[in-house]
Amino acid sequence: MAHTAILALEDGTVFRGRAFGAAKTVVGESVFNTSMSGYQEILTDPSYFGQIVTMTAPMIGNYGVNEDDMESNGPKAAGFVVRELSPLVSNWRATTDLGSWLAKHGIPGIEGIDTRTLTKKLRVAGVMKSCLSTEDITDAEAVRRAREWKGLIGVDFVKEVTCRTPYQFTEKTQDDGLFTVPGTTLYKSKLAQGKRYTVAAYDFGAKTSIFRRLRHAGFDVHVFPATTPASEIRKLNPDGVFLSNGPGDPAALGYAHTAVADLIKDYPVFGICLGHQIITHAIGASTYKLKFGHRGGNQPVKNSETDTVSITAQNHGFASKPEELTKCGAIVTELNLNDNTVAGLRLKDKPVFSVQYHPEAGPGPNDADKLFAAFYDIVEKHAKAKK
Repeated sequence: MAHTAILALEDGTVFRGRAFGAAKTVVGESVFNTSMSGYQEILTDPSYFGQIVTMTAPMIGNYGVNEDDMESNGPKAAGFVVRELSPLVSNWRATTDLGSWLAKHGIPGIEGIDTRTLTKKLRVAGVMKSCLSTEDITDAEAVRRAREWKGLIGVDFVKEVTCRTPYQFTEKTQDDGLFTVPGTTLYKSKLAQGKRYTVAAYDFGAKTSIFRRLRHAGFDVHVFPATTPASEIRKLNPDGVFLSNGPGDPAALGYAHTAVADLIKDYPVFGICLGHQIITHAIGASTYKLKFGHRGGNQPVKNSETDTVSITAQNHGFASKPEELTKCGAIVTELNLNDNTVAGLRLKDKPVFSVQYHPEAGPGPNDADKLFAAFYDIVEKHAKAKK
């Protein structure tokens, strides 16, 4: 018989359920994700560092876990909450079940609670500090630990998940060397002529899928730790700079703001998610914390310049202030249609753009994959102009 587990929120709400994963007590920010699948990619996304993730889909774990769908070297979420953990694993790619995998990596989980009630509470009251325990602690102790957690505001979690030393991403995939996104002019023939460009990619907590997509788009990807100063990037003299996703409060990353403010003077820059927020701060604008954030693979975004709508994968709890972006020389190019928050920007006078979502998906729709082609075109144009 499964051991009991507890999830306690800072407002005193307590959920009791069945434990799975590791025998452990953790604290973090309770958030929810509306994706129907992709739990392995979600758990291994470094953007979830410091968060206890609730899946709104009712059954999780039915296709197990495999070695190919990892977005980092292991789960980065603090804890995992599901309505029902599948007792069976039914997929030929699976190498283990979800519960055993989480136990191996020291991540606790709770199942059997009313995740619909929890999600509705977080939507109404906002994300909360919480405690998840699969050990024998009282309700009062769990609530106390939740309330005493420091939270995310002003905390730099990026330093916990970034790479420690620079490296070149050379992972080979079946797509390497091909680029066939419909509607673009970049295809295999172009890459076959040696038209690859060097990109310096800041790892603020990047997903592996992003680097795969950059390679697939025609870039040689050189990855750098988050704290790398602009002077080190300039030594590489890349054709472009990429800013990845990552966890925590973007306002706490002063070193990144300074580096990016320097680099956007001379290089084409593409940022996603946290990278978008860092560009926001680098040009002098600011960000604010959303009530419950955007997390899932079904977020509609409208591009006001092309008059098109994309369904996107998102995972963030902060957003850029549109009025400040405008004052600082940026154009808001995209809006989230659910709440009209900023979903994309570009600078008026520089080859710099960013989006507040994940064009590489993993999991999620591929509507925005064309942005990697757009970045290639911008880099190519900039490189030719320098000659």
